[in-house]
Amino acid sequence: MSPRKPVSPAKVVTRLRTNLKLFVLDSNVLMHDPTSLFRFQEHDVYIPMVTLEELDNNKKGMSEVARNARQSSRFLDEIVSSAVTAIDDGISLEAHGSGDATGRLFLQTQAIDGELPARLASGKADNQIIGVVKFLHEAYPRREVALVSKDINMRIKARALGLAAEDYFNDKVLEDTDLLFSGVQELPADFRDQYGKEMESWQQSGHTFYRLHGPLCANFQINQFVYLEHNQPFHAQVKELNGKTAILQSVADFTQPKNNVWGINARNREQNFALNLLMNPEVDFVTLLGQAGTGKTLLTLAAGLMQTLEHKIYSEIIMTRVTVPVGEDIGFLPGTEEEKMTPWMGALEDNLDVLNKTDNGAGEWGRAATRDLMRSRIKIKSLNFMRGRTFINKFLIIDEAQNLTPKQMKTLITRAGPATKVVCLGNIAQIDTPYLTEGSSGLTYVVDRFQGWNHSGHMTLQRGERSRLADYAAEVL
Repeated sequence: MSPRKPVSPAKVVTRLRTNLKLFVLDSNVLMHDPTSLFRFQEHDVYIPMVTLEELDNNKKGMSEVARNARQSSRFLDEIVSSAVTAIDDGISLEAHGSGDATGRLFLQTQAIDGELPARLASGKADNQIIGVVKFLHEAYPRREVALVSKDINMRIKARALGLAAEDYFNDKVLEDTDLLFSGVQELPADFRDQYGKEMESWQQSGHTFYRLHGPLCANFQINQFVYLEHNQPFHAQVKELNGKTAILQSVADFTQPKNNVWGINARNREQNFALNLLMNPEVDFVTLLGQAGTGKTLLTLAAGLMQTLEHKIYSEIIMTRVTVPVGEDIGFLPGTEEEKMTPWMGALEDNLDVLNKTDNGAGEWGRAATRDLMRSRIKIKSLNFMRGRTFINKFLIIDEAQNLTPKQMKTLITRAGPATKVVCLGNIAQIDTPYLTEGSSGLTYVVDRFQGWNHSGHMTLQRGERSRLADYAAEVL
């Protein structure tokens, strides 16, 4: 049986619909999001043979990329095996996925002789995919053909050859992270004049409640904080919403020494709001965003220790983080799971030192005993062994959460059992995971999806409190 000869654009089948776009997928898109096959709505998807080969080369292992490669292959196998038409005619995607995809899937079934400039190495997988895009572009001049890739350099090369290329945007929660929910809203300057007379107030369980009517309530979210900082400061939290009516609750003032949390007091308004969320057992899920030095880890550990050792609400604190190095990896780390995680937990050690020094009257022996007690209630766990676990009555802290994908974040949060609180900390301006951006980070994803839920809260910490040097460096560097 003689091999198939390369086809030319003039002889290619013309069954593709010219009124819809044709997206050619790079392998890194499928390895980033296996469901990307079903994310192009009414448009068609084309998979080059090189993409299939790269999926096959990356399917082995237990990494997230390997799992996604295997899942992509399963989706493709399911689609192709259930096809009732020839592959050249395209396979309908409507019966698969969530039903939103009404386009068709095309696989490369013939050798394509796409002429590329001599300076591009023909043996490289990226260039072969670009060759397929160029071929389809010439074969269908009346149809928009676009390469979809997470590889920036590949997109640059394609555009340099006059081909359409774009990033995969479907995984992005927000195009502009400035629109991300901040957890706090400033009330208008005329708030008291406009709403003060009609606002009802009453006392209940040690808190003051306010019933507010008016169009302003339409902009509120459940558990969002509102404030007014003029002559008479007003700080409150939204507890109930019903159309243009909202019930606000006064917040506890953790800036006062008598209300300290494990010896820590809030130093600014946002820290005070964050402690109100962290110390509220009715809030099961808390996200804290902020640059370095805003106090995310210190406040969370203080609240966790207070509720674990003093209030006995939780049995222990579990802390985990993504092990993405800033510089070169230092290689193999000996020891148990906790010992291997110790080098990544410098932030924990630093904050425990601060928290251990808050009790000035205990003396050196007392502080040593307290430190041992604190360490006995804090467990360090690796993300690699979280799948399948259930945490009951735990205070779970996920540090550096901006480096998690939305899928990894879902895996972690769904570990929470009864009476467990999950706190996610991070700074979306410091993402080290490849192919993740501020808009597609798992931390951005959960902040957006959880806003408005009765048992979740979010706060963006704005002001650094580490030192004047750290604050100035964050501003000018």
